[in-house]
Amino acid sequence: MPKYVIERTLPGAGQLTQEQLKGISQTSCKVLEDLGPQINWVHSYVTGDKIYCVYISPNKELIEEHAKRGNFPISSINEVSTVIDPVTSE
Repeated sequence: MPKYVIERTLPGAGQLTQEQLKGISQTSCKVLEDLGPQINWVHSYVTGDKIYCVYISPNKELIEEHAKRGNFPISSINEVSTVIDPVTSE
């Protein structure tokens, strides 16, 4: 199944408290539960003003529906074509 990286612009994201991040995560998980098992949240990276989320989904439209239902911003959705790491250099 395709893997996607979603960029979300959220000013002050890096300053969110653990409680705020917990609330965002709970909302996301509830929406995912409602959408069914075909979409999965792998993890997210929180930076200064952005959150980068990694999802496994059959298509972009399901990710867009997740964002709509959870009221999450989307700046871009990009399908991952491959993953590289230090082992790739060997």
